[in-house]
Amino acid sequence: MGPAGGAAAPGHFFGVYLLYCLNPRHRGRVYVGFTVNPARRVQQHNAGRKKGGAWRTSGRGPWEMVLIVHGFPSAVAALRFEWAWQHPQASRRLAHVGPRLRGEASFAFHLRVLAHMLRAPPWARLPLTLRWLRPDFRQDLSPPPPPHVPLTFGPPPPATPRCHAVPAADQDSQDLCTLCARVLQDEEGPLCCPHPGCPLRAHMICLAEEFLQEEPGQLLPLEGQCPGMGPEEEEEDLELEEEHWTDMLEI
Repeated sequence: MGPAGGAAAPGHFFGVYLLYCLNPRHRGRVYVGFTVNPARRVQQHNAGRKKGGAWRTSGRGPWEMVLIVHGFPSAVAALRFEWAWQHPQASRRLAHVGPRLRGEASFAFHLRVLAHMLRAPPWARLPLTLRWLRPDFRQDLSPPPPPHVPLTFGPPPPATPRCHAVPAADQDSQDLCTLCARVLQDEEGPLCCPHPGCPLRAHMICLAEEFLQEEPGQLLPLEGQCPGMGPEEEEEDLELEEEHWTDMLEI
């Protein structure tokens, strides 16, 4: 099972995308944005500002959404990633990246920034996915993404809730943390195992401490063994309620 607080809330999609302009007059321009619905968002950009598109893209289409980074634990986390990608020179996390080089295309520069972002804290410990929506635009990132960040192609799968209904007879037993036996408060964002039949529900901190026994120098675990089921799961399999504590980290 993944880290305490690492995955997106069940049924939610938070992505940060890169648009590429195909208009001969503006070809090569790019735009970074946030979305919860990639297909709808690119339609809005191409329809213009009056239809919900951004002013920087309005009237300059057609635009193609060539890649998207998703798997953020909350909208706030994704929006912070978006801002840093848009303004790398203003983010202390990316001071080492440097400005756009002479003769460097905007697309290449944004990929260079993205490559370093995926390796920089706090994003390097999140269960992100790098998805090329247009494989013909694909370029290898340097440095490459961390090993736990998968490289995928095509449109993202539809988001579907993964929480399993708790029978009424078992409701009382689900109010205690499986690991510490203390009461689970709604605002604490209890986590549950995605495997049907697993009774695990736990505080984020309790699971983090459980998983980090093998990585005492880290704050956010990448994976761990479910105390209720046993098999090791990647971080994105974890079910999370509400916000993620990394929303409060500075960028």
